[in-house]
Order: sequence, then C-alpha cells, then structure tokens
Amino acid sequence: MAIKKHKPTTPSRRFAELPAFDELTKSKPEKSLTVSLNKKSGRNVRGKITVRHRGGGHKRKYRIIDFMRSKKDIEGKIVSVEYDPNRTSRIALTQYPDGEKKYVIAPAEIRVGDKIMSGKKVEIKTGNNLPLRNIPAGTLIHNVQLYKNKGGQLARSAGASAQLMAKEGNYAHVKLPSGEIRAIFLDCMATIGQVGNIDHESVSSGKAGRKRWLGRRPKVRGVAMNPVDHPLGGGEGKSAGGRHPVSPWGQPAKGFKTRKKRKESDKYIIKHRNKT
Repeated sequence: MAIKKHKPTTPSRRFAELPAFDELTKSKPEKSLTVSLNKKSGRNVRGKITVRHRGGGHKRKYRIIDFMRSKKDIEGKIVSVEYDPNRTSRIALTQYPDGEKKYVIAPAEIRVGDKIMSGKKVEIKTGNNLPLRNIPAGTLIHNVQLYKNKGGQLARSAGASAQLMAKEGNYAHVKLPSGEIRAIFLDCMATIGQVGNIDHESVSSGKAGRKRWLGRRPKVRGVAMNPVDHPLGGGEGKSAGGRHPVSPWGQPAKGFKTRKKRKESDKYIIKHRNKT
C-alpha cells in the first residue's frame, strides 16, 4: 500500500497523509459475507458507557472473516483484495472449487490469482495455513491460534507478524508483535507471512472530521476541566495538575497495576513484553 500526500489546498489537506488504496481490486463487499452491525457507542449490555469518546461515525457492514481457515486441503483462489472498515488490515476474497467464497486476512504481497491452502501438510508459502508443528523455526506468521480449533486471535492487524522461535515438547515458542514470548500448543494453526497494509502506521488524518467519520468523539484534557469534573481540574491560569496523572475517578493512569494476580494467565508466558 502506498501513502498519498495531497497538495495543501486547505488547512486539513496540508498535513493529511492518506492511503492510496491502489492495492484494492473491488469496491463493494461480497453480499453473502456481510451482516448488519449495530452501533454500541462504547456502551455495554446494560447501556453504561465503558469506553469513553465513542459515538457517531459512518454506517458499516461487518465482513465475516474465516479466521479458522475451515476449508482444509482445498486450494482456494484469491479473486479480490478489499477494504474492511472494521479492521486496519485488508481482506482477501477467496473462492474454492465448489463455488464457496470466504474472506481471509490479506497477507503482504498477496495478489489476485494467487492460490492459498489450509491443512497439515501444505507448502510453506505466504497465505498458507498450517499447524505450528509443521512450520520451520524462524518463520514469520500471523493469524495465530491461541487455542486449538478456536480460530486465529494473534497478529491480525495491519503490518503485524509473529515469529516462531523454537519448539519444546508439545509447545512452540512464539514471539508476538509486543515482544512477549509465549508458549502455544503445537497443534494450533497459523498463517505464513506478514499481514498486509504495512504503511497503515504512516497514515495521518489531517483533520478532526476524519476521526469523527471513524466514530471517535473529542477528548478533553483533565487539567482543562473544573475541579468538580476531574481531579486534575481547576487552578488559576494554566495549571500542571499538581498530582500524578489519574482518571476522572482518581485511579492512577501511568504505572499502576490493575491486573489481578492469576497464576493461570502467566502460565504460558516465557518472556514478558516489558522485561528484558
């Protein structure tokens, strides 16, 4: 994907660096693989706001992605590379000999007409999906299953990739994009290669309106509020806040551990992302 820098014809255009979308081959999604998506606006099932600064935005259709790569040992052909408003990566529409179509996460350098396959003994090739047991150490992978038969959960965003470091017993040591090294069962599946749309991190919106189209509402700094609204609010003139950064409810925002001590959650972590 290329990044397109526009001429500064308006203030918002001056700093905008947007995707060129030159890798897309189809503008409308496959109708049979889309479902309606209701807006939640950051609210949970009880209607309470649990994620602030969400709301509005353009209407979207959800694309049903085959994270399981459920068509085993059947070669599929890439018929289109498409935009997905629900994720940063591109998606590829794959058609199988029986006529069935499925969306998969589009790996980098995938092209229309390429063939991909999922199975235990498929070729080590970009886009192919196979168990960690059969992937050589050092290979870049994405869409990695954390639990067998659950579908890929790790390394699915634009430009992401994990690396298979080693195999020990019934587990593979996989280095995740965060730097964490985790033990994953060898029978879990993973897709060869890196996720496409690598230049996504270079995108600059250029204006607040583009964030509103994505459903992001404005944020207000705590130090700019009144004391009744935020612990950092108030003061004469511009104030630094006078205390460590906290949430509106007084919980420390930097360095404060909120994770409960659960031995099971750390059981398969070989190296934490924040430890050398």
